Amino acid sequence: MKTRTNTSQIKDFNLVIFGGNGDLSKRKIIPALFHRFAAEQLNVEFDIYCVSRSPQDRDAFLKEIEGFLGNVDSKLVKTFFKRLKILVVPKNNAENYAEMKECLEANSNRQAIFYFSVPSGAFSEICTALKETGLSKENSKVVLEKPLGHSLKSSEEINNIIMSAFEERQVFRIDHYLGKETVQNLMVLRFANHLFERAWNAENIENIQITVAESLGVEKRAGYYDKTGALLDMIQNHLLQLLCLIAMEPPSSLNPDTVRNEKQKVLESLRPFTKETLATDIVRGQYTRGASNGDKLNSYLEDIDAYDSETETFVALKTYIDNWRWKNTPVYLRTGKRMKKRYSDIVINFKELPHNIFQDSQHALRNKLIIRLQPEERIELVQLSKIPGPGGYRFKPISLKLDFIDSFQDRMPDAYERLIMDVIRGNQTLFMRYDELASAWRWIESITDNWKKHTPLKLYESGTWGPGDDVMDDNTQWKTSPK
Repeated sequence: MKTRTNTSQIKDFNLVIFGGNGDLSKRKIIPALFHRFAAEQLNVEFDIYCVSRSPQDRDAFLKEIEGFLGNVDSKLVKTFFKRLKILVVPKNNAENYAEMKECLEANSNRQAIFYFSVPSGAFSEICTALKETGLSKENSKVVLEKPLGHSLKSSEEINNIIMSAFEERQVFRIDHYLGKETVQNLMVLRFANHLFERAWNAENIENIQITVAESLGVEKRAGYYDKTGALLDMIQNHLLQLLCLIAMEPPSSLNPDTVRNEKQKVLESLRPFTKETLATDIVRGQYTRGASNGDKLNSYLEDIDAYDSETETFVALKTYIDNWRWKNTPVYLRTGKRMKKRYSDIVINFKELPHNIFQDSQHALRNKLIIRLQPEERIELVQLSKIPGPGGYRFKPISLKLDFIDSFQDRMPDAYERLIMDVIRGNQTLFMRYDELASAWRWIESITDNWKKHTPLKLYESGTWGPGDDVMDDNTQWKTSPK
């Protein structure tokens, strides 16, 4: 029996997707809306307008989207597609927005959500056109995809453009990592379980590790990636946002600004890099030729068809959060392309017990909490347990696992489904406020201002784990992925 989801907080809406015929729209945004529609969570009046610069073959467009919906009811798909419309807008100006204005004003009681699934270079002309046509109203919302700049200065310029048409309360800066079930469960794990919250500090935790490893290369993103690199593509947003949820103080409530205030404090407490720590606590790498499962892999330079590039495809670093809770606790961040396997996880390594009464033990008396984000989502607590049978106190690490796929029979919603529903509801908790973004940029610029002088580019073989060991303290290792 299908469980109907509560729709009491959802209001009628019109969603306008700029870049509506693009890859993100077809693969993620529209399928997310369909699955919420199929789950009876969108039992309100709504229409979706896909903005394209050139005319589209509607049937071919819908067929392509259908290919990303999975095994679903075809009748339901047809019903959903009736709400999907294509708007051809050759240029972003008031004249070309006439049809859009007519469509939106036909249902002026609905909230208007503008999804900017386009490069940030187009934001200015879109915002100007929305203002000139009177479409940016009190009940409007805007969703922004990264990258939101390449520096603090460029980020400020983009924000000023957005603020010319919208207020901060209307802005939703999306980071799909924050929509993952295990990431959202971090809040419950930390603040609803006495066991963890009492031990969640420097007194009990040895170090924190966050890894986002990708087995693919740059693929079709060569032009974008060579101007960006791993630091700005992944650490500046995804990994720092994950760190905020791990390290933040308990908020007084789940009010969006209350939660984001605590995240902001973490970013402000990150220890800036110096010329000395750039030489010892961070490594940047670039993949060379290698092999995986018997297949030969190209180098980064071959993938971007260039003879030379200083762009990093791998970053590992050690940093600290300078506050009472996390005083002198190392935080390790690692991300890279063409690594051995694709996986993302957060590892909380607890300290070893102060005294070992098991003199013959072969395992350190410490626990670890593993929060796996992909490819599967699960939480794993590694503890020591006695091996059954005679022979004394022989024990080994055993994992207690909460596997979401095994534990819950319902289909697991995609991250975009959760985040888009939050946009419709107006819940900004999982979306970055601009002061968070600015703080992240200030910390990132303590790296980028000098790292090419003090952090040489290291080459690593495709299909390996990269040169991340260089930043680890003595007797500390990265937790590697499962087999």
